[in-house]
Amino acid sequence: MRWMAAILGVLLVGLLVLPWLARPSDPRDGVVDGPTLVIITPHTEQIRYEYERAFSRWHEANFGEPVRIDWRAPGGTSEIRRLLIDQYQAAIRNGEYEYLPDGEGGGEVVIEPGRMGYDLLFGGGSYEHGQMERGFTANVDVGGGATQEMRVPISVPAGFSQEQLDEWFGLNEIGNQLLYQPEQYWIGTALSGFGIIFNIDLYTERGMETPTGFEDLTDPRLMGLVALADPRQSGSITTTFDSILNAYGWDDGWRILRELAANTRYFTSAATKPPLDVAAGEAMAGLAIDFYGRTQSQAVTAPGAPPESSRVGYVDPVGAVYIDADPASILRGGPNPELARRFIEFCLTEQAQSLWQFPANPEQDGAEPVGPERYELRRAPVRRVMYEKYADRFIDRLDPFAAAAKVDSRGWRSAIPVMMGAFGVDSDGELQRAWAALWELRERAAGDPSWASVLAEAETAFYAFPTQEVVGEDNQARVLEFNEQNYRPIRNVWRDPEAAAEARIAYMAFFRDRYREVEELASRGRPD
Repeated sequence: MRWMAAILGVLLVGLLVLPWLARPSDPRDGVVDGPTLVIITPHTEQIRYEYERAFSRWHEANFGEPVRIDWRAPGGTSEIRRLLIDQYQAAIRNGEYEYLPDGEGGGEVVIEPGRMGYDLLFGGGSYEHGQMERGFTANVDVGGGATQEMRVPISVPAGFSQEQLDEWFGLNEIGNQLLYQPEQYWIGTALSGFGIIFNIDLYTERGMETPTGFEDLTDPRLMGLVALADPRQSGSITTTFDSILNAYGWDDGWRILRELAANTRYFTSAATKPPLDVAAGEAMAGLAIDFYGRTQSQAVTAPGAPPESSRVGYVDPVGAVYIDADPASILRGGPNPELARRFIEFCLTEQAQSLWQFPANPEQDGAEPVGPERYELRRAPVRRVMYEKYADRFIDRLDPFAAAAKVDSRGWRSAIPVMMGAFGVDSDGELQRAWAALWELRERAAGDPSWASVLAEAETAFYAFPTQEVVGEDNQARVLEFNEQNYRPIRNVWRDPEAAAEARIAYMAFFRDRYREVEELASRGRPD
């Protein structure tokens, strides 16, 4: 029986060793240990890989030592924002701060370096970084046993000179958006567009024209075939939906969002999933950040084949191209604020900007900029000089400064997670059945005018919005319809967490009732 024991021993050793031999390579393999910068980010592993190596080389060349980055990637930017707010609120409750009066009746909350766990927020849209600058309100001990309610920003100004900012950015605008926050609470490092990714083969099979605008995704032939992310989880998809509201206005914008939700196959928590499923044929189309769309299109193109041969296409909708800065923010009380500042400085060098759009260059030799080492990131640089000097080296022929639509923000973004959560994500089954019933009624009415009144009733129910009780400054309660005129007072109700939770439940019940009403109308017999 000794031979049996020997065999079992070999198998046991194999089971222990095999996972070690088969383990995936550490993204930091090859990075020399040095000072550590802690970055929380929604960015992909490919971006993290390229930026860690390039920053470490730059830092060693300029400051005499390499740098290690400790990446934290807990989810999308919206999830990161909630995580950070929770941690900073806990720090204030625990008294882990100092209050520094300014001598003019005000003051600032100071969190000493190292008290908090992260140095930087890297990536995500300008809206989420703006939320970091706005922070939260808290009761702060101002001394003498007194407390004062005040705003506590989570980020801090980067502190670069205006001359340096002018050299990097020139005019601080793209379309109607900023490239950096004027007080430097956030600074753009790349640009993001938001558009449509689609499966060309599936469109061809169905004899449909490929989409050129957001409204094309409301075609009823796409029922169950549109891939969307949940706006309560993904800041990037919320920005895309916001661009639709800004471009189309209140009535048409909300109609398009309702119909998009009605056509969706699912609402995922990750904005990276729709491009993958479109490429795999699990969906015909979806909404995507531009670089996700371009990268996926490239991934399914045969080696050496021209980009136009890909079975996956990406388009920026004409007249609604929303270009947003993708910033970095230095976080209050982080372990190494000076290293965080250097990282932002590096991000705006021509070498760092070349990582976004140059082809991969494994040799990493020659005069800078030399591009990424391994991964082609397919993103738009934020500095104009890159388009002026290096456009011929770009993978994609793009000029976001020329393409950006000058559409003002209408300030309705905060309604998107609340309303789309209620009329779409949490009511998706009822919504899709009502959408199918509505189109059945439209077909009946097209052939028989006696159905017109029933169709009108069904459309009113399908597109309806709920009411909200609002207490005014006169302390009188009023019931307001959710419309453009009443948006702000209703939005203010949502600022109270308990009231917001009650509203979400009530809204969901309202929408489900309306959708069932549409189904009931479609199930009736022919009108007299």
